Amino acid sequence: MQKIALDAMGADNGVAPVIDGLRAALNHKEFKTFLVGDESEIKKHLESLSIKSLKNVEIVPTSDYIKMSEHASAANKRSESSIFKAIALVKNGDADACVSAGHSGATMSLATLQVGRIKGVSRPAICTCMPTITANPSIILDAGANTDCKPEYLYEFAIMGYHYAKSVLKYATPRVGILANGEEDSKGNELTKAVFKMLKDSDILGASFKGNVEGNDIFNGSVDVVVCDGFMGNLVLKASEGVAAAINSILKSEIKKSLLNMIGYSLAKPAFKALKAKIDYAEYGGAPLLGIKKPVIISHGKSNARAMECAIYQALNALDSNICDIIAKAFENKA
Repeated sequence: MQKIALDAMGADNGVAPVIDGLRAALNHKEFKTFLVGDESEIKKHLESLSIKSLKNVEIVPTSDYIKMSEHASAANKRSESSIFKAIALVKNGDADACVSAGHSGATMSLATLQVGRIKGVSRPAICTCMPTITANPSIILDAGANTDCKPEYLYEFAIMGYHYAKSVLKYATPRVGILANGEEDSKGNELTKAVFKMLKDSDILGASFKGNVEGNDIFNGSVDVVVCDGFMGNLVLKASEGVAAAINSILKSEIKKSLLNMIGYSLAKPAFKALKAKIDYAEYGGAPLLGIKKPVIISHGKSNARAMECAIYQALNALDSNICDIIAKAFENKA
């Protein structure tokens, strides 16, 4: 049975969405969970729920957690914090994967230091799904783990993103592009131009490498994997979340302005519901930290129950696909 270490602490809304998401996941999948956090808070919330597989939930008590306002560097010294204990379960082999909606910097730091990077990987990268006009999302990496990057980092991101799209998302021939300010080969800054040359001269991706892509290509379905540094990736991610929230707010405001608008909304409600599901971050759950020896899923601090449920599914899918072993194998042959 697959075993997930679930950090119950540190998220913006406390243990409730974490445990609610766990309940939903356990009602659909069978797996064991180590629920790490404040025992009294966890038990109080568990008692109010109906979880079919409660026998598969083990509480790992801890008295500490890393607050969002704290520096990530403190995490490695806080052995009683929930994320430290959750990562330790993975490091020691008691758990197969870790999911956390707590301090993302602390999660990345502990995963890198305690679980370790795959041999040949210079830096792990956050891999985030983005909605597209097609049925398949694209992925962008790095989405925030590395703000300052060398060309070889992006080269490695391309390899990891390709294999994640192929093995976890099940895309037959993932198309990989470098995020730049134009599609022409000559566009980009010094970093992207150097990466372009490295990928073009290497046969590791072959015809899957499509060259430079622009910001709109993330959403139009013309590419599956978009590679960039973590500074740019995080800006794209946060801007996209802001646009989605703004559109949702504008639509609600406009619908309420007239009876005719409300009638039109009622008729088109299924379409609006489908749109919301497509652009809702909760449906994608969390972002895998690629390049680590075992699956680690980083969820948004404001994750609701649905987001936590989907983050758990991401961890299970990563285990089912053996993505960490596949990436490790790819880096044995990196050229």
